[in-house]
Amino acid sequence: MSRSFKGLVLMSGSLSSEVDSMESRQAPCCSQADSPALDSGYWQNRYDQGQTGWDRGEPSPALQYWLESGQLQPCRILVPGCGRGHEVIELAAAGFEVTAIDFAPAAIAALRTQLEGRELDASLIQADLFDYRPDQSFDAIYEQTCLCAIQPNQRVAYEARLANWLQPGGKLYALFMQTESNSGPPFACPPAAMQGLFPADRWRWPAALEPIAHPAQLVELAGVLERV
Repeated sequence: MSRSFKGLVLMSGSLSSEVDSMESRQAPCCSQADSPALDSGYWQNRYDQGQTGWDRGEPSPALQYWLESGQLQPCRILVPGCGRGHEVIELAAAGFEVTAIDFAPAAIAALRTQLEGRELDASLIQADLFDYRPDQSFDAIYEQTCLCAIQPNQRVAYEARLANWLQPGGKLYALFMQTESNSGPPFACPPAAMQGLFPADRWRWPAALEPIAHPAQLVELAGVLERV
């Protein structure tokens, strides 16, 4: 059944019932042989050159839906790979205790300027997220364009960090990027591979993921996973 969501029509679709083997944990759906080193300098250069096609220019309609429906309520939340932080601003304005991380100095600087201009508070960290060690776990994590931006061979390590950052029963509000390209970024995050990456012994999956159009002529699959 279709339903209206912020001007978009989303069609519910069941997740694949087949979970890939251990190879899925290594994300074989993507090739990184020809991709550049995705370090701080790479991402800073993307901002310097204005090559930020992942940036919607506004909060994701998925986040707006989760907020308006009451599925996501004020809590302690982490936004890894926050970019210019449209979602961080939305969350801070809604009363969340937000921590946001990004590799690129330009992203954090732009977000800080926006927060200060609106007199909003959030904890901003410019660092490699793989080095991040919070003092306490989070109630929720908003994952949008971080998973698809890291090298596929880093995904298992990233999933382990997400699991450690979340307290038991915490929620991962995720948007999985869909692309037919074999290279990246963005790297494809097909549902079957994602079910292999986020295993049932650590994550409770929703019955369905909702496709949401992205301005870059791509599609993201939105869903809420619960930390077991």
